[in-house]
Amino acid sequence: MILAINPNPPPRVLRTRNNSSSYGDSFNHHDLLLLHLNECNEISKLKEIHAQTLRSTLPNDPNTLFIYSRILHFASSNDLDYACRVFDEIENPNCFMWNTLIRAFAKSSDCKERGILLYKKMLVQGTFLPDKYTFPFLLKACAYLTALFEGKQAHAQLLKLGFGSDAYINNSLIHFYASCDCLAVARNVFEKMPERSVVSWNAMIDAFVQLDEFETAMQLFREMKNLFKPDNYTMQSIVSACAGLGAFSLGAWSHAYILRKCVPDASTNVQINNSLVDMYCKCGSLEMAKQVFDRMPSRDVNSWNSMILGFSNHGKAEAALECFECMRGAGTTPNSVTFVGVLSACDHKGMVSKGRKYFDMMITEYKIEPRLEHYGCLVDILARGSLINEALDLVSSMPMKPDVVIWRSLLDACCKKNADVELSEEMARQILELGGGAYGGVYVLLSRVYASASRWDDVGLVRKLMTDNGVSKEPGCSWIEIDGTKHEFFAGDTSHSQAGEIYRVLDVIGDRLESIGYAPDYSQAPMVDEVNDRKKQSLRVHSERLAIALGLLHLKPGMPIRIFKNLRVCNDCHQVTKLISKIFNVEIIVRDRIRFHHFKDGSCSCMDYW
Repeated sequence: MILAINPNPPPRVLRTRNNSSSYGDSFNHHDLLLLHLNECNEISKLKEIHAQTLRSTLPNDPNTLFIYSRILHFASSNDLDYACRVFDEIENPNCFMWNTLIRAFAKSSDCKERGILLYKKMLVQGTFLPDKYTFPFLLKACAYLTALFEGKQAHAQLLKLGFGSDAYINNSLIHFYASCDCLAVARNVFEKMPERSVVSWNAMIDAFVQLDEFETAMQLFREMKNLFKPDNYTMQSIVSACAGLGAFSLGAWSHAYILRKCVPDASTNVQINNSLVDMYCKCGSLEMAKQVFDRMPSRDVNSWNSMILGFSNHGKAEAALECFECMRGAGTTPNSVTFVGVLSACDHKGMVSKGRKYFDMMITEYKIEPRLEHYGCLVDILARGSLINEALDLVSSMPMKPDVVIWRSLLDACCKKNADVELSEEMARQILELGGGAYGGVYVLLSRVYASASRWDDVGLVRKLMTDNGVSKEPGCSWIEIDGTKHEFFAGDTSHSQAGEIYRVLDVIGDRLESIGYAPDYSQAPMVDEVNDRKKQSLRVHSERLAIALGLLHLKPGMPIRIFKNLRVCNDCHQVTKLISKIFNVEIIVRDRIRFHHFKDGSCSCMDYW
C-alpha cells in the first residue's frame, strides 16, 4: 500500500515499522506515542515526542494526560528545568505529576527547597490532595534542609489524611526527625508503628548512629536481630556504631556476623568494607583495617580516604602518604577529604615542607578550594613547627574567618614554644570572642603561659575569672572495653566494682616506676602552684591510668590494652605509659582527642611529637 504524502510529517522517531491498515485498528496514535516513550533513552528524542504530543493530541484527553505523565517522569530524571517547563504547560496536573516533580526536587543536590514550595503550591491549588506517595519525597527534602517547622506541618497533614500507619511514610518521618536532632520524636514514631519492617528498624538504628547515640543503636540492634535477619544496611550502621564506641570486640563480632550470616555479597560490598576499614582504624587495630582494605575486590574514593585517615591518625605519616600515591596511581581522583587526611599525616609528624607541597597540590593540580579544615591543618603544621608568624600570616590571608579550633591550635603552639605572653593573650582573646570559653581549655592554656613566665598573680586572676564565669575544666574521662563491656573512669574514680584491686595495681606501678628513677612531669598539672606531693597524687589517679590498671588486671596473653580518652594525653601520663609498656611487656594503644598513641617497649609511635 502506498501512503499519501503529508506536508507536515511527524518527527522521524514516530515512524512505524508496520504500515498495514490492520495495525491502525488495534494500535491508535496514543499507543504509538507510548511505544516510543518506552523506547526513549535520550532527552532530544523525548523533546521530539513532546512536540508531536502537542501537535496531535487533545490537552484534556485522559490518554494525553497519561502520556504527559510519562514525559514528565523521564524529563524529571534527566533535565529538571525541562521537566518544570513541561509541568507548567499542563493545565490541570494530577497527583502523580505533582509527586513526580516533588520527588525530582527532593533528589536534586541544590533544589530541595523548591520541592517544599511546590508542595505548598499543590495545597493552594487544591485540585488534588497529596497521597501517600507525596510525603516520603517531601519529608526527604525537609530532612536535608533540617526544615523542622515545615516537616512538622507535613506530619500533621499526613495524619489528617489518614496515612499515619503507612510504614514507608513512618520510615521517612523517623529519618526526618533524626536529621533535625529530634530523636525522642523519632523514637515515638517508631514505637507507635503498627508494623515494623527491617527498613523501619534500620531507619531508627541509623538515626541513633548519625547522632552519635551508639549504645542505643546497639541496643536496638540486639532487639531487631531477634525479629529480623539484619541486612547490609543494618550491618553498615552497626559497624559505624562500633567505630564511634571504639568497641573493638563488638566490631570484630559484627565483621564475623557479616561473613557468616548476611547475604552473600555483603563481604564484597564496597560501603560495608569501607565501614569496616573505618571501624578498625577507630578501634585501634590498623592491622585489621589494612587486611580488609587489601582484600577489597573494588575500592572507591571513600575506601582510600578511610585508609589514609587511618594511617594518619595512628601516626603512620609515611604510610598515609604512600597510600595517597597508590590512590593516584590506581586512577582514583582525590577529593577534599583525601587532603584532610594527607595534611593531618604531615601535621602528626611535623612535616612542614610536605604539608606546604600537598596544600599547593590540592589547589593547583586538583582545583580543590581549601576549606577551613585544610587551612587548620596547615596552620597547625606551621605553628607546631615553630613558624608561628608564618602561621599567623596564613590565618590573616584566609578567605574565611578562622574558627575556635584554629586559634586554639595557635595558643597551644604558643604554650609549647614559650611564645611571648602578649601573643598568647591575643590568641585567648580571639577564642573567647568566638564563644570558645564555655569550657576551661583556653583558661588552662593561658594559665600555663603565665606560669611559665612566673606571672603568678595572673595565674590567680585566670582562675578567679573561671570561677566568676562559672567555667570549669572539662573533666578527663577514659574508657576501656573488656569482653564487650565498656568501663569508664574519671580522675580519682573509686566507683568501679574493682576499685580496690585497681588502686593496688596503681601502687605496684608506682613502686616499679620509682625503682627505675621516674620523676613526675608537673608542667601540665592542673594546679601549678600546689605542693609537689598533691600534684604527684593527682597525676597518679588520672583517668587513663585507672583504665590501664584495669586492663592489666584482665590482660590476655598477646592482646594489647586499648584505652580511649576524651582529652589530649598529658606529658606525664604519656611518659608513664611508655614506661608501663616496657615494665609489664605490654602494648598499650591510647586514642586521645587528637590521635592514636601506640606504646610498646618503652616508646610511643608519635615519637613524643603530639
